[in-house]
Amino acid sequence: MSDMGSQGDGKKHGRLAEDEAALSERLRALGSRLDKAQADAKQQAQAGEPSSAGMQGMGLAVRVASEFASGVLVGAGLGWLVDKWLGTSPWGLIVLLLLGFVAGVLNVLRAVGKVAQPEARQKLRKTGRE
Repeated sequence: MSDMGSQGDGKKHGRLAEDEAALSERLRALGSRLDKAQADAKQQAQAGEPSSAGMQGMGLAVRVASEFASGVLVGAGLGWLVDKWLGTSPWGLIVLLLLGFVAGVLNVLRAVGKVAQPEARQKLRKTGRE
């Protein structure tokens, strides 16, 4: 019976050695890929190439700012025109400026993906998910 126990221990030890060897090989491969990625990043930084992630963030920031500003400016412009046309100064400007502010906030939320676009909402209603 003691022979069976020693054979089982030998198999366990053999499996552990194989697992350890496989783990060491994966660790070595990961280390080499990491070194290559770091070298590539360092070379890109030295070449002065701008990071695409930074440019995407800047593009989103400009888009969000312009979405908000355009909503407020269009609301104010329309309010001013309504006041001139109907002589209701300053109520048209106040009401439409507030509506422009709300539209600007809604556009910002749509731009950053916090609110679904109207077309996407209609598709969700048709499929019964909303």
